[in-house]
Amino acid sequence: MAREAEIAVFVARRDRSQILVLHRVPALGGYWHTVAGGIEPGEEPPAAALRELQEETGLEGAELGATVFDTYPLDEEPPETRARYAAWLTEMPVHSYLVDAPDDWEPQLDGEHDEYRWCPPEVAAATLRWPEASAALRDLLAP
Repeated sequence: MAREAEIAVFVARRDRSQILVLHRVPALGGYWHTVAGGIEPGEEPPAAALRELQEETGLEGAELGATVFDTYPLDEEPPETRARYAAWLTEMPVHSYLVDAPDDWEPQLDGEHDEYRWCPPEVAAATLRWPEASAALRDLLAP
């Protein structure tokens, strides 16, 4: 089934002074991002966010905090990537969430990621590959 929407989950700890960034394995692009994924058919965005969070980091029992909604354009995606999305979409809707993790929690990475870092918020925003993800993080952390 082609994707029609995605989620992004930003994990914070230590009074939001640290943000988790994940490095995708080279076979999946080799870039820094946050927890992210597609919303499965019949799945609501919050459920998809919690599922992806558990799958990619092992964090269970988290409560979703702030949320923002944004889109990113699909017109520059290569054909093999574009084929994953519904043909009628010109922009991908993204539901982004903020989650507070325990101060001593460390992720247990899945096969999609090979490294992680805890960064101050502005460093995390600068590290993320996609400008839309950086903007979502800044919006989620705004007072």
